[in-house]
Amino acid sequence: MSEDALSRLLATRDWLMADGATGTNLFNMGLASGEPPELWNVDQTENIRTLYRNAVNAGSDIFLTNTFGGNAARLKLHEAQGRVRELNRAGAALGREIADASGRTVVVAGSVGPTGEIFEPMGSMTHAQAVEIFHEQAEGLKEGGADVLWIETMSAPEEYKAAAEAAALAGMPWAGTMSFDTAGRTMMGVTSQALAAMVEKLPNPPLAFGANCGVGASDLMRTVMGFMASGTERPVIAKGNAGIPKYHDGHIHYDGTPDLMAEYAVLARDSGVRIIGGCCGTMPEHLAAMRRALEERPMGPRPSLEEVAAKLGGFSSASDGTGDDPGPKRERRGRRGG
Repeated sequence: MSEDALSRLLATRDWLMADGATGTNLFNMGLASGEPPELWNVDQTENIRTLYRNAVNAGSDIFLTNTFGGNAARLKLHEAQGRVRELNRAGAALGREIADASGRTVVVAGSVGPTGEIFEPMGSMTHAQAVEIFHEQAEGLKEGGADVLWIETMSAPEEYKAAAEAAALAGMPWAGTMSFDTAGRTMMGVTSQALAAMVEKLPNPPLAFGANCGVGASDLMRTVMGFMASGTERPVIAKGNAGIPKYHDGHIHYDGTPDLMAEYAVLARDSGVRIIGGCCGTMPEHLAAMRRALEERPMGPRPSLEEVAAKLGGFSSASDGTGDDPGPKRERRGRRGG
């Protein structure tokens, strides 16, 4: 699949910049809480063009389509499960239009989020059903002109594998991220090392894999450094939130400044990450600061966890979830202090 735009860019560039938040930006444009953003691909096309164009103008080489919840299981909550193909095709087609007008190679990544269902045996979702749900969405994104499928924010390995299989059925190259939040694991207990091992066993491994969302930028960095420590040679993706969510006057605000996100982008690049973007709370001004820092600041040595914590803030838990002896280190420190 070497002819796709993402492979071409990865072959010629040390790092690529992805985009920022979809939800945060659309809420700022008036999307109501609980309203499915995917309907805007048809009803508010100018806002979606603006979302995509803002990412491209801030320097993104890759942007995600507004189709995160565009699968039948999620759209069913809004009685729109019959519109999967239409909404995904529209979201990708608007993206294709903006990318093609940019005058450079910009990758339109068809966003595929989780179904929201629990898999057997704990829940009722079967592998075959999940593949079918993701395949329908993938075909819509393909028809609209997406370059790659971007499977994101997954927490269950079964769901990640089902989405990968759907990409193969649609004949689409793909990239895939999981969300690590509780003590360095996904909600379903996957560690960074487990994901790095899992992608290599897939019959159609991704062009790139990594982590998105989760807690703050420092936790996300610890996870991607876990991928690196696993010895993977596959391009790694980091898409961290702009700081930590705080409640202000009834709405969620992310406390990460453009300077903090610029720092994060450089640390990610110096760690060996190939695709660097933002997730929740990341606005065009954050992206512009990240792009500037990536271009202007020289490559540095691989940062240590201490350096990451010093520059981005402390970690939310003592361990990254992979069990590489956080215990003894803490004990030793305690003894020395005592």
